[in-house]
Amino acid sequence: MCLKVVDTLRRFEDVTQRAGLAGENLGYSLGAAAADYDNDGFPDLFVANAGTNTLYRNQGDGTFRDVTAATGLGIKPPGTLSVQAAWLDYNHDGHLDLVLSNYTIWTPASDQRCVREDGVEYYCHPKTYPSVPHRLFRNTGRGTFQDVTETAGFSAARGKGMGIGVADVNGDGWEDIFIANDTEPNFLYINQKNGTFLEQGLALGVAYNDDAATVSAMGAVLRDFDNDGWPDVFYNDLIGQVWGLFRNVRGRSFRYASAATGLGPLSMTYSGWSAAFLDYNNDGWRDIFSANGDVDTLRSNAAQHDTIFENIEGKRFIDVSSKMGDHFHRLGYQRGAAVVDLNNDGHQDIVVTSLGRRPAILLNSASSGGHWLTLRLVGHKANRDSIGARITITTPSGRTLHDWLSPSSGFLSSNDPRVHFGLGAETSAAVIEILWPGGSKLSLKDIAADRILTLQEPIETNP
Repeated sequence: MCLKVVDTLRRFEDVTQRAGLAGENLGYSLGAAAADYDNDGFPDLFVANAGTNTLYRNQGDGTFRDVTAATGLGIKPPGTLSVQAAWLDYNHDGHLDLVLSNYTIWTPASDQRCVREDGVEYYCHPKTYPSVPHRLFRNTGRGTFQDVTETAGFSAARGKGMGIGVADVNGDGWEDIFIANDTEPNFLYINQKNGTFLEQGLALGVAYNDDAATVSAMGAVLRDFDNDGWPDVFYNDLIGQVWGLFRNVRGRSFRYASAATGLGPLSMTYSGWSAAFLDYNNDGWRDIFSANGDVDTLRSNAAQHDTIFENIEGKRFIDVSSKMGDHFHRLGYQRGAAVVDLNNDGHQDIVVTSLGRRPAILLNSASSGGHWLTLRLVGHKANRDSIGARITITTPSGRTLHDWLSPSSGFLSSNDPRVHFGLGAETSAAVIEILWPGGSKLSLKDIAADRILTLQEPIETNP
């Protein structure tokens, strides 16, 4: 099996200008988050910027309209450098809200210059810049957003936000938020089910690594790597640091699992940015992909190749990057990465961005023979994208697989909103159970594998 690089110029047409997404005069743009915030059936796009953050509303005709001013999402403290955003329905009102990771207060005019003794300029250490609160915006359902950062409990914790992961970590049916912070303790906001969050990163064990140290945490992932029904926490970081994997202990705490799973020696020579749990071989165990390349281009090993660490039954990881095709031998400075089944063949592909290069599209060659199911969920009472839904699949052999629908994963990127399950040798799902945010349930039995299914949230009717 390998992931084949496809020349993007042969397959895609650049329609940025025609679609209204050129983003003139925005300054420095960073993360993008796509979702249907107004429940009209068309995905919209939010872009985090060093300047004004921008929300583009999908017009349904191949074009987008900048609605930032009208919605209120462009308002933020002056000079705030916003990095990434994630959509979720934290209050279960059927409208997607937005959480935003911020890094610091920065403008080109206020930028600080750091120079070595030999006169060579380098990137200043993050400690040079002040930490800031992350922000939460509530969707009113009337085309506007309300900044609830203070009332929701986000204003007290200050960090240097990078990747955002969203899932229900304690099994109470409400989405929680993990934010990876660069050289600062990571945050885990636990949803209190009343419109507020309690930051519990330290109490639950994900603020620091096993040495009680902070690292340059980058991409953030909340997924179940060991198939025990609880979403685990993963982040990658810079060269010389161990990538962090934290096993969820039944929603009560997290246990550092990087050493036990072999991630220490596998990751220390790489600087990882966007990351993802994907099942590249459809064996039912989620593997780790990381887009790599150091921030310090003066290092001899700064240019790096991307990596895939294969998950061996939730117990350990092995590096299979050298078997994944030419892209995984190419050195560069990769940053963003999105996981998506581009050709709808049931095998997850990856789109990777690099500094100074056009994006690479990695098509999964699908030679493993593993079976699969992909689910597209449509909400009615819940938000139309069904973000926050929990999906459980039980196979005929009694194996159980879990996922939580959220396109937010990694760094600066937005993934395929469909939920993908590798089934290995299983040719069907004995039971599929879906729990939408708000409590609606759907159960299906005896579903044949190797299909893409669109499943509707049940609509309640009066007797």
